[in-house]
Amino acid sequence: MDSQTLGSAVEMMILDVAGRGPTYGYELSRTVAERSEGYFELKEGSLYPALHRLERRKLLKSYWREAEGRRRKYYELTDAGRAELASRKSTWLKFAGAVNGVLGTRRTGLSGV
Repeated sequence: MDSQTLGSAVEMMILDVAGRGPTYGYELSRTVAERSEGYFELKEGSLYPALHRLERRKLLKSYWREAEGRRRKYYELTDAGRAELASRKSTWLKFAGAVNGVLGTRRTGLSGV
């Protein structure tokens, strides 16, 4: 998979996790790893630059909070982030459905695919 497609997918996963409630970097990384059954392991070198890009684009907002005796930077989805996530998910589902159709592995129930 080329780096641009992978980067876009990583950003979409970050937006989705943050859209379920405030989260911090390590927790976000762990959630992605768990949901992907270990397929995606977001390392610091890719996670934090992606978080900062999304924050600069106003798709995420961040704030510091004390939790369990530690100061952590939490990330939360903005309204613009919600709209971006919905758009990316729609595009991704159409793309994945089309590829799966060519490969003969399309699952039923994907509308618009």
